[in-house]
Amino acid sequence: MSTLSAERCSACRRDSPRVTGPEITELRREVSAWQVLERDGIARLERVFDFPNFADALTFTNRVGALAEAEGHHPALLTEWGRVTVTWWTHKIRGLHRNDFIMAAKTDALVTLSGHRA
Repeated sequence: MSTLSAERCSACRRDSPRVTGPEITELRREVSAWQVLERDGIARLERVFDFPNFADALTFTNRVGALAEAEGHHPALLTEWGRVTVTWWTHKIRGLHRNDFIMAAKTDALVTLSGHRA
């Protein structure tokens, strides 16, 4: 288990700092399967998870949703037949915060717990 996945999200305000380039490099070591990309001028973390069917993809989507509610931090989720795309970013700061990396690590842990390969 990564150390990030054991952390809790902290409350984020509009003046909370975005992670810096060196911080992103450090944090990505624990969530290396995630891509850092920019969409609509906003840096985001994104990963596609593959599943053998729609039912498993939907179950995973619901697990991510429950995790998001528990942590008070919510992703964009795209559920399709056999795959789920999860995208994390912090809306209030229009970019990446440590919380996004924490949630990426927690999302990875959900896959490990479900017994599926991602």
